[in-house]
Amino acid sequence: MIKRYVQFQPIVISTFEMSKWRHPVHRHNHYELIYIKSGSGRHIINEIPIDYKEGNLFLIGPEEEHHFKIDQKTQFIYIKFTDIYLHQKENSPTGLQHLEYLIKSRETHFLGFNFTADDRLIVEHIIALILSLNKNTFQNEALIWSQILMLSVIMQRNMPEIKSSAERSKDIQAIFCYLHKNIYQPKNLKASVMAAHFKLSEDYIGPYFKRNTGITLRQYIHDYRKNLIQQRIESGRFGLKQIAAEFGLVDESHVSKLMRMV
Repeated sequence: MIKRYVQFQPIVISTFEMSKWRHPVHRHNHYELIYIKSGSGRHIINEIPIDYKEGNLFLIGPEEEHHFKIDQKTQFIYIKFTDIYLHQKENSPTGLQHLEYLIKSRETHFLGFNFTADDRLIVEHIIALILSLNKNTFQNEALIWSQILMLSVIMQRNMPEIKSSAERSKDIQAIFCYLHKNIYQPKNLKASVMAAHFKLSEDYIGPYFKRNTGITLRQYIHDYRKNLIQQRIESGRFGLKQIAAEFGLVDESHVSKLMRMV
């Protein structure tokens, strides 16, 4: 049976060094940002091995089973957070949307983010600041969360489909990531706009998506947006007017109508 680690605190930061991985394959009830301060080896996520090296950053969700195989002694920095912060009004909408984009994109969870030289330096400074704030986690919890959102912005702009070639842009996963990123801007979800972005014909993109996913493009957008809105409603922290504004909808009645649609 796969071991499950349970975390009750909203944010937990830890750093440790290992020459041999000592934890079993496991899942957890929280999200983990895992920064490789030094060392190299392989990160096995859902039985898929991914090489890691100094400077890589991983985002792992509750559904992933994972462990490490260490080649060179590795210093890990873990930033573990539950979903309690994901639907709070105080969150920066931009930062939160970047984080949601990363969490919802399945491809994200199988990356050891390779940052540009400038972004890697920024990430190093953010990680160092988080470790400094961790000296009093309770007092600095909100500040640590703001740094997590900053990391998500850096990670999002280093996603493969954003750094990729034109050939890569036609991959179905890139379309998923485009949808996740633009779910808050309805005008960008029109077939004509998407077709132009991916250099496809407007008549082709819909059938292409349906053929590769088994669901229509329109239905996927509806279901994905509805799920995000449902999470906000259930959190009790967002009003319909605020939700409508965030998702580029006309008004509260538009939100209600969307939630009633099958």
